[in-house]
Amino acid sequence: MRLQGKKVISLVHQDFEDLELWYPVYRLREEGAVVHLAGEEAGAEYKGKYGVPAKADFTYADIDGDQYDAILVPGGWAPDKIRRFPEVLSLIQNMDASEKVIGQICHAGWVLISAKILSGKKVTSTPGIRDDMENAGAIWYDEPVVVDGHLVSSRRPPDLPDYMREFIHVLEKSSSK
Repeated sequence: MRLQGKKVISLVHQDFEDLELWYPVYRLREEGAVVHLAGEEAGAEYKGKYGVPAKADFTYADIDGDQYDAILVPGGWAPDKIRRFPEVLSLIQNMDASEKVIGQICHAGWVLISAKILSGKKVTSTPGIRDDMENAGAIWYDEPVVVDGHLVSSRRPPDLPDYMREFIHVLEKSSSK
């Protein structure tokens, strides 16, 4: 239970990549972390690209980043919806400023782009948004996982074991600020 006492928020919306949401949630819970899901509407059920449901515990606006040690943004098509919420962008910016652990995989980089936190950061993502990441000022690598301080990024579902190994490692050694 390496993550006992740690709290993580994961963002959700329609058409999230099923594995990119649930694999991290379950791995973190296995390590003792408390993981909540936040969506546009609390109690709403969101369906993944392959039909796996996820129920939001809170709304995006309900989340106080000071109460969490980390945030996860899953991929799929959901990030294109999630990044349209000013409260999400503010949450990401505040967690970045506090050096809380931020995890993003696949198309989740869109949310970090919209939050304008990628300038000079080393990252990876699905190759399909490489240009978007670089145009936002990021330094992009074609690697299974890239860690740059408190930012942990990954490409796609086959990279989930590498992604979560590094995310858990960074979260384990982080201290809440």
